[in-house]
Amino acid sequence: MKAWGRAKAIGTLAAALGMGAVSPLALGQPASAVSATVIPAAAVPLPATASVADADLIRTGQYLATAADCAACHTAQGGKPFAGGYPVNSPMGVIYSTNITPAKQGGIGDYTEADFARAVRSGVRRDGVHLYPAMPYTDYTALTDKDIHALYAYFHTAVAPVDVAAPRTALTFPFNVRASMALWNVLYLHDKRFVPDPSKTDQVNRGAYLVGALEHCAACHTPRDTLMGQSESNALAGSPLGSWYAPNITSDPVSGIGAWSDKDLTQYLRTGSVPGKAQAGGPMAEAIDHSLQYLSDEDSAAIVAYLKQTRPISNGETVSRAAQGQPLSEAAIRGNDANPPRGFQLFSGSCAACHQANGAGLSNGDYPSLFHNTATGSTHPENLIATILFGLHRDAAGKPAYMPAFGPNASFTDRLTDADVADVANYVLTQFGNAHVAVTADDVATVRRGGPPVLLARLGSYAIPALLVIVIAIVLLIGLWRARRKT
Repeated sequence: MKAWGRAKAIGTLAAALGMGAVSPLALGQPASAVSATVIPAAAVPLPATASVADADLIRTGQYLATAADCAACHTAQGGKPFAGGYPVNSPMGVIYSTNITPAKQGGIGDYTEADFARAVRSGVRRDGVHLYPAMPYTDYTALTDKDIHALYAYFHTAVAPVDVAAPRTALTFPFNVRASMALWNVLYLHDKRFVPDPSKTDQVNRGAYLVGALEHCAACHTPRDTLMGQSESNALAGSPLGSWYAPNITSDPVSGIGAWSDKDLTQYLRTGSVPGKAQAGGPMAEAIDHSLQYLSDEDSAAIVAYLKQTRPISNGETVSRAAQGQPLSEAAIRGNDANPPRGFQLFSGSCAACHQANGAGLSNGDYPSLFHNTATGSTHPENLIATILFGLHRDAAGKPAYMPAFGPNASFTDRLTDADVADVANYVLTQFGNAHVAVTADDVATVRRGGPPVLLARLGSYAIPALLVIVIAIVLLIGLWRARRKT
């Protein structure tokens, strides 16, 4: 449940002035709800003259910014908080997140609250330049005035200014023509604030606001059309996300999370780990690490309540991804000894020490089972491949989880080729997961590159040649017209 930005948004257009919000005040809830967890990231001491009301407002804004994971997208590795400069390898080229500190030079220090609201809700900077929809303003457009006000107060009062402009994003033609976003906005920006549904409970309405606007879950979990707009008819039904796949989180009991208990869903949001069901990796692990685990109990429960009543959408599966597979018997394990296939050899050397030869993992959950695991039971093998290539790191609820990478960042002795990854993935799928899914070396190469190229990016590569052909055709037509006039 993240925006298009950063690694959690691989496969997007660009990261721009982006921040989400999660406010217990948005629907008239008591201000005391904010005190559940507040992260003192990038904060500076409040002025001695700050009133209690000012302090409460700023703490609310800080909760919103933390819950929405603003710092993760707007903080470069080793850089200063919110100073931007984080590079994103999008299908359209490398883009950089912007400086959203209150600096006058390079930041948003000159933004009025109206400027700030326009950027967040409508994707238009103070200077009138359009932002790319990597900043999910099509979701943030529903943010309440209260949340916008609290965020503005936090960023302009309690964030340390950094007077350095972030690197400039320079996409190739035609994606560098930001004015084209005005037309895109006509198609996909509804520019409406959240309105509670009177037929729903307060808790479900709160969840709708969190999922639909503040946490912008649809930005990852909803399929996109040719122009990269969200397919509203398939909201939350699952979508490719660069090297990863954001799964179906509708209430469908097989394809989605309809069969999950409230306890399971809450635990997943808090820790990323539900033994015997799912383990968060990639973009979702980052979302939990930096954002979701810090939500108040009330907000976590509201998200669960909303997701459990969404319109169920089936992707055609007959068995849920969390129910696939079983442990390997001792006889089956010994049967590989006589004529061991390549996948078994790789699994034995690289995986079995942690996940056990029978795939059951450790009983304490430190190393998860490979059966009854959504990564191995899915019809989409991207998450399994990506986990093998890039590893896993998650640090939630005081219990770190780690798996080494076997791809480009692995040590030379641990590095696996695309064919190796395909072999071990197929062994895992056949023995422990969805045996109907097969992985090829080409599949692995695609995940290693950051996912399949989107159609819009492929079409864009023909823009300059097409433009040259048009210019040449115009010149020839003008020449022909002049030649006929002379005759």
